[in-house]
Amino acid sequence: MSDAISFVVDHTIVPVANSIPWMISHWVLFAVFGALWVAFGAALVMNQGGLDAAWTWLRSLPLILQAIVWLLFLPVTGGLWIWETSWPIIVRIVLVVGLAGWNLLMFMPRAAEG
Repeated sequence: MSDAISFVVDHTIVPVANSIPWMISHWVLFAVFGALWVAFGAALVMNQGGLDAAWTWLRSLPLILQAIVWLLFLPVTGGLWIWETSWPIIVRIVLVVGLAGWNLLMFMPRAAEG
């Protein structure tokens, strides 16, 4: 069993983890999450039912797939969860905008420190 786990980790998790710094330094993750946040904002303005449908779809996935989607897109799924709460609208907007800003700031490439 430990050989199978080692194989899975060595051939899936390690390559993905090693590719993250490259994706950050080449603006890939910034662009992906920027597009997701723009779509989220557009849905807030034009089609809030679309956000409800996305939440329903996410919750209808099998638990393992839900965990994978939450892990890969945590800031956006967290924003979706915040939006679906019954909190006052101003609180939800402030939290979602703050989360989006923090997310994009974290994926913005920085100059190499020397």
